[in-house]
Amino acid sequence: MILSYISWNPSPEIFTIPGINWPVRWYGLMWAMAFIASHFFMNLIFKKEGRSEKDLDSLTLYIILGTIIGARLGHCLFYGPWFDEYNAMGQVINEGYLSHPLNILKVYEGGLASHGGALGIFTGMYLYSRKTKESMLWLFDRLMVVVPLAAMCIRIGNLINSEIIGKVTNVPWAFIFIQEDHLPRHPAQLYEAIFCFFLFIFMYKMWANKRNNYGPGYMSGLLLVLLFVERFIDEFFKENQVPFEDQLPINMGQWLSIPFVLAGAFMMWRSFKREPGSYSSGSEKVQE
Repeated sequence: MILSYISWNPSPEIFTIPGINWPVRWYGLMWAMAFIASHFFMNLIFKKEGRSEKDLDSLTLYIILGTIIGARLGHCLFYGPWFDEYNAMGQVINEGYLSHPLNILKVYEGGLASHGGALGIFTGMYLYSRKTKESMLWLFDRLMVVVPLAAMCIRIGNLINSEIIGKVTNVPWAFIFIQEDHLPRHPAQLYEAIFCFFLFIFMYKMWANKRNNYGPGYMSGLLLVLLFVERFIDEFFKENQVPFEDQLPINMGQWLSIPFVLAGAFMMWRSFKREPGSYSSGSEKVQE
């Protein structure tokens, strides 16, 4: 039966830049691909709806900074130890982020949380909206089209890194993550990546053909519900990322998904009270 499993052992590094000994990693490349692909499709959306490339470039900067800062802070606050952790001999085995706050800046060591990234995106969009007076809901409904595409790229990066591994299983498509152990496990990263690919196609077609059929906020709410319900379900196939999750009835990823699902449902409910295709920006009324 083990012959049907997939032995998975790719190197996380693509190559090392000569002279400075700086490794180029697949995970960083997939993050770059996430931003490039998202920018490409957002450019199509902005052109179709009469927004300038300059506006998109400014929005992209806010989103990149918000995503990286939010994802890093989310990992440090939700998954990382707040204070130093010691072994029985009194030696530090994990440095806490509150004990060593400069460690928060060490993004190159890994540690990014998708829920924190989502909050960072919301923050970046809010700041951009305040500066440009663009409708927040208009921005949300457009940006949410490409969020699944970015999420797909990042989960592929997790798969290449052999991280966020799944639980042990005997399904024939199980992966054996050689860098972790020699047990067949669910490729939970791949499950989420495949779902996000089809979710992106669905959201893009929805924007292209039916965006004026719904009230402002509906597309954003629908995306949040679908994406984080899937994330909640996918967590059942994953190993817990940090030990304290073993004591919880559901893990941290599932707890953090619930508010996003509720927020999405609320946005969909509110959208039914708004005129389809009509967005307000401050005192200005913008008709699509």
